[in-house]
Amino acid sequence: GPTINCTSNNNIIVNVFNQIDQPLLFTWHGIQQRKASWQDGMPGDMCPILPGTNFTYKMQFKDQIGTFFYYPSIGMQRAAGAYGLISIHSRPLIPVPFDPPADDFGVLVGDWYTKDHTVLAKNLDTGKGIGRPAGLLINGKNEKDASNPPMFNVEEGKTYRFRVCNVGIKTTLNVRIQGHVLKLVEMEGSHTVQNEYDSMDVHIGQCLSFLSTANQKPGDYFFIASTRFIKGVSTITAVMRYKGSNTPPAAKLPDAPDGWAWSINQWRSFRWNLTASAARPNPQGSYHYGQINITRTIKLSPSRGKVDGKERYALNGVSHTDPETPLKLAEYFNATKGVFEYNLVTDTPPKEGTPIKVAPSVITAEHRTYIEIVFENPEKSIDTFHLDGYAFFACSMGPGLWTVESRKTYNLLDTVSRHTIQVYPRSWTAVMLTFDNAGMWNLRSNLWERYYLGEQLYVSCTSPARSLRDEYNMPDNSLRCGKVVGMPLPPPYTIA
Repeated sequence: GPTINCTSNNNIIVNVFNQIDQPLLFTWHGIQQRKASWQDGMPGDMCPILPGTNFTYKMQFKDQIGTFFYYPSIGMQRAAGAYGLISIHSRPLIPVPFDPPADDFGVLVGDWYTKDHTVLAKNLDTGKGIGRPAGLLINGKNEKDASNPPMFNVEEGKTYRFRVCNVGIKTTLNVRIQGHVLKLVEMEGSHTVQNEYDSMDVHIGQCLSFLSTANQKPGDYFFIASTRFIKGVSTITAVMRYKGSNTPPAAKLPDAPDGWAWSINQWRSFRWNLTASAARPNPQGSYHYGQINITRTIKLSPSRGKVDGKERYALNGVSHTDPETPLKLAEYFNATKGVFEYNLVTDTPPKEGTPIKVAPSVITAEHRTYIEIVFENPEKSIDTFHLDGYAFFACSMGPGLWTVESRKTYNLLDTVSRHTIQVYPRSWTAVMLTFDNAGMWNLRSNLWERYYLGEQLYVSCTSPARSLRDEYNMPDNSLRCGKVVGMPLPPPYTIA
């Protein structure tokens, strides 16, 4: 899809014409939609855009800078593509902690399945998996198309920004450029300490920016992405060409790192740039997240099992399913009866062997409270989690099960504020955040077969004041479906 190239606080209008034969929604991965979960584009927030109709998203990219992306959120449609880059630039008066690059390249990398998304969904519905991907894509192009003509054109001595997102549905990817150093500068909306790397792991749903200087002998060089942590490594290349070059790239590709330890150690090297400004003039480090008292701990553990003969994934024993009436609309119209119950998921995982319950899964979070969320991964494979509406501080991760003693390992000073985090096999990851964005927000696994089979939930964060300071009213053009069709609008929020 087209790139959305904008500046912090811009108002964005996207008119979506649904010309396919299925309902459609787009979600804006990492965009916080301040006070406006109505526009978040998840099935729990919005009615789908029906075939042959159109819908206009009206959004403000409030107080955010950095690299994000969008994609279709219904079913397995994400596997079919239709994703695009979102680049949010700083306002002119906000200092950026690096010189303007000579060019700014968007790089959407991901795994690729040759089977149609409807076939993948049918396989999952009948208890099968989706298997390993057939290959990889860079900006929607396969190996042959990505390498010819060159995808990235550079000039000797100049520095370039590469905005990289893993838009896949199954595999972690490692990216690198033949003979060139990658200087990390931004990650999911945060400026980072500018460490240099030979290669970088990008987990599903994650985005980052690095600078690379064209300081090698003029010629062609490969930009490389390859799979991590699965049997049978897949690799794809695209050509970066120096101006005037007629020298083909070297045939030997630099190897990707091997094993989990390298990836974990790289994550530990990422640091928040405390002196840099992000979307606002004040330095990022002026927010002292490590000094705020934790009011609640939610420990989430995925599980899987058969329910009525079908494979399901769950969080704390509940496997989410989307009702006909979007959760946000049911809540707003006070029509939750028969649609969903709050807090079927408790703050601690159930005992091992507890049967999985299939139901809409919504937990509540008190507005403006500071909450610790611990993700535990009992599986032998990596998982990644994303929370809509927020950025969080991923303060630590470790092997085995989390305990209160694990807090002694927390980085309470300069961990990166971000929206998506990996959880390594048989390990835990802890994040902390203030639930200050009223709305209904999806928390999900980015492994899309797990998402599809129920490894997700929604967090309802409501403002008791019903004030426009905390949440906007439902937009006039919001679609209605399910129980709320024809219902009178509730009293509007006011500036109270």
